[in-house]
Amino acid sequence: MSTQSPATGPTTTGPAKIRLRHLQQAKEQGRPFSMLTAYDQFAAQAFEAAGIEALLVGDSVGTTVLGHTSTTATTHRDMLTFTGAVARSVRRPLILADLAFGTYESSPEQAFAHAVELVRAGAEAVKLEGGAEIAPQVRMLVQGGVPVIGHLGFTPQSVNTLSGHRVQGRDEAAARVLVEDALALQEAGAAAIVLELVPSAVADEVTAALTIPTIGIGAGSGCDGQVLVWQDMAGLSGFHGKFVKAFADLRGQLEQAARDYRDEVEQRAYPGPEHSFE
Repeated sequence: MSTQSPATGPTTTGPAKIRLRHLQQAKEQGRPFSMLTAYDQFAAQAFEAAGIEALLVGDSVGTTVLGHTSTTATTHRDMLTFTGAVARSVRRPLILADLAFGTYESSPEQAFAHAVELVRAGAEAVKLEGGAEIAPQVRMLVQGGVPVIGHLGFTPQSVNTLSGHRVQGRDEAAARVLVEDALALQEAGAAAIVLELVPSAVADEVTAALTIPTIGIGAGSGCDGQVLVWQDMAGLSGFHGKFVKAFADLRGQLEQAARDYRDEVEQRAYPGPEHSFE
């Protein structure tokens, strides 16, 4: 049962609001949970209706919506705009938002100032990339009342430093650093950690070493949760990375709908009498 308010968006009766503690409970119960990126009202509402537990307003909005070639071009203003759009549109999912490149690296104080603005926009936790080197930022955010999600493995904001989209943690030394970084983030107060492009055996090791949940993207099935960019998941982006499964052909369906529309306009079949006013 739903109602629509022009000022506040949809309100839905039903299951309770999902909090970070529910993701922690899912890990403890061995029950995998699902996360998708979301950047707009209609996608967010569809994912809520589907029962997706968490929505990530990712800095990937720069490459999936705004036409940039890298997430490093996504700005803090972009993140505030799209975080607000998603947060106003749904009630039940947990809302996470990325701290944009350049908004947290220089100091804990810088991170806190930008994180507070994301929370005011509607984020219920913020995500930032990096390992032990950003533990001071994580600690200050958590002490200041801002929940934090970590991000290890391939970190898109460091694509230039990492020389492209490459799997991380393949050798023993790199895998050991990954585990150590994960433990450092947990000790600093992170509530969960995203593992991206990590060998599944290494992701399993990290997941077993932590008491907080791991969320995989290209990290195998052993993580506590999984996340995908929604346009990849729905077959809209055309990206066919090894770790991506397209659960629909939204691009093909959208193209066909546009062709049908164009054809009917050209043939004067649309608008028909049923779409016209006397």
